[in-house]
Amino acid sequence: MVTTATADSPTPPSSKRNKLALHQHPSSPLLPGLPDHVAQFCLSHVPPSLLFSVSRSWRRLLYSPSFPPFSSLYALLSSSSNSLDFFNFDPISSKWSPLPPPPNSPSSHLLIHHPSFLSRHLPVQSLSVSGHLLLLAATTHNLLPALPRPLLFSPFSNSWRLAPPLPTPRRWCAAGALRGSVYVASGIGSFFSTDVARSVERWDLKANGAGDWEKVSGLKDGRFSRDAIDAVGWKGKLCMVNVKGHALKEGLVYDLEKDEWEDMPEGMIGGWRGPAAAMDEEDMYVVDEVSGSLRRYDSERDFWEDVMESNRLKGAVQMAAGGGRVCVVCGGSRGEIVVVDVVASPARLWVEPTPPGTEVVAVHVLPRMNWAADS
Repeated sequence: MVTTATADSPTPPSSKRNKLALHQHPSSPLLPGLPDHVAQFCLSHVPPSLLFSVSRSWRRLLYSPSFPPFSSLYALLSSSSNSLDFFNFDPISSKWSPLPPPPNSPSSHLLIHHPSFLSRHLPVQSLSVSGHLLLLAATTHNLLPALPRPLLFSPFSNSWRLAPPLPTPRRWCAAGALRGSVYVASGIGSFFSTDVARSVERWDLKANGAGDWEKVSGLKDGRFSRDAIDAVGWKGKLCMVNVKGHALKEGLVYDLEKDEWEDMPEGMIGGWRGPAAAMDEEDMYVVDEVSGSLRRYDSERDFWEDVMESNRLKGAVQMAAGGGRVCVVCGGSRGEIVVVDVVASPARLWVEPTPPGTEVVAVHVLPRMNWAADS
């Protein structure tokens, strides 16, 4: 049974406290002649795809809470009925599985199309932070903010919980994660307010998500309330622009240590020509939505260096990075996710189709969910 809890609930127990999880499934030894805890250490160095294919006991080990999790895809998908649902794609079994529904099923109140905006999707903003998925901001049918309390999903417990209430629920904001905290900047509440458009709020998950939102240094003006923006956490800083794509834009960088905003370096903003994401907050990538070029930022030279170029990447609208992969959603083919292995040399690209009849709204890279895999 899936349960939900409030944001001050304790975090899932660590792997050290879950070492007995394997014994819930009596079976033959993992490796004959070795205690299971020693065998588990040895098998943790084996590629997950091999563990999955050899035996059921190894497959159960692969998905147990005590075993190091592999990365998988989490996607917000829309269907022809305008419903919105989160799914998980397991790259080892190549299966899509729905996440349990959030409390109070807010997806039925989230709007992605409206008669006044037929030519575009209304944004539904979500992000990944500290191995969790956060549903943060969206629009209701009366064009008001839909989420007074964001929703947090844990792959470790397979459950949702409510985050603390935002001081001002909003939409069309800039949102990102940095060093285990969520940042929400600018945006529009129930009506436009200069104070809201300049405000920046932070929620720290490092304290078990028990704290409230707190204000940090605000913006100098309200120019970042024009679009729904993915802010990128990178090397102790939060980087964001005020509009998407190739349009002329402004860029700001928040320095966590100084609690100050500064102008984005010229080379960084000049090459920010599409969606961007960072790998473990260390390597930042961008996809040029026109040319289909994937590039990595070199801070020493203030320059975006080419990783690869592909027609598959043209029209990129959103991206995520993790586990050595960059995952991209493109506007012309929302029924698939383009995946690039940036660790391989040269970089390798392939496509993961979504379930039939669905389109991708957003994609994230997070640890796989914990469950028994008996089939």
